[in-house]
Amino acid sequence: QVQFVESGGGLVQAGGSLRLSCLASGRTVSTYFMGWFSRAPGKEREFVAAISRIGGNTYYADSVKGRFTISRDNAKNTLYLQMDSLKPEDTAVYYCAAAPSASYNTLSYHSSYAYWGQGTQVTVSS
Repeated sequence: QVQFVESGGGLVQAGGSLRLSCLASGRTVSTYFMGWFSRAPGKEREFVAAISRIGGNTYYADSVKGRFTISRDNAKNTLYLQMDSLKPEDTAVYYCAAAPSASYNTLSYHSSYAYWGQGTQVTVSS
């Protein structure tokens, strides 16, 4: 079983930056695909970004390409999401997740992920 502790969320003005962290415990996640999802009020959970096991490949939703960067430090069992040029429409709860087995064409589906964090709130004011 894997547990996650997310941090780094908060309130920021439009154009600002935040860096989310997701620390895993219970077992190493170095062999898992990892991802970030968001859920805005009244909306379904949406894919944000994913990263391959050793970080060589990254995948992004079109809405965040060029603004967000996903990365991982397997030695620290930690996943990151650097969020730049934030917009009010980025306001949501952000969740990290781990996929023990997945293929590259299913990484954007939340059903591919077995373990989830509790979420961290990101609020972007205009």
